[in-house]
Amino acid sequence: MRNVRDIVREKIERKVDDRNILDRFTEDFAEIVEKYCKYIVVSGFVAISHGRARGTDDIDMIIERLDRTRFVLLHNDLINSGFECIQTESPEKAFDYLDEGISLRYVSKGEFLPEMELKFAKDELDEYQIKKRKKYPLTGTNLYFSSIECNIAFKEELLKSPKDLSDADHLRKVYPEADENEITRIKLEIKRLRMKK
Repeated sequence: MRNVRDIVREKIERKVDDRNILDRFTEDFAEIVEKYCKYIVVSGFVAISHGRARGTDDIDMIIERLDRTRFVLLHNDLINSGFECIQTESPEKAFDYLDEGISLRYVSKGEFLPEMELKFAKDELDEYQIKKRKKYPLTGTNLYFSSIECNIAFKEELLKSPKDLSDADHLRKVYPEADENEITRIKLEIKRLRMKK
């Protein structure tokens, strides 16, 4: 079994540029997840789904916290539906990773990309994002995303890489009506919950 560092090294400079592949992969994965819990797609794929022209190697998904029994059912359904977890074949071990705050990576069997990076909601900010999840007709997908305001706030306040700032700028252009008060409020929550020293 490959360890996480080897997987990360292999990923460097890899990406998928084809929206059709990303959309299909994400919708197939989300359809299974939705049977067990609420989810949101966050980060770069939000901007890509809204027309930002850039590739990615993974899609980020946050799900409601599940107990071990329910997660094992979800994991087994994913495996039976053609996905595989690249860290472990054991559903119990996979649950332990998530429970410890370590994300899981799933791929379609026999493929290296794209990857679904799956995480449990870690705090009330993630729970808020899931509560406020939305489907955006402009994406042409049947996916739940965290709100545009949440995505802008995370990219501008926490992530801050040039790619993230460009994603946020793109979302601001697509949604000029985004609620600035909500963005500011979420940024304050990010500082309180994620940037504690």
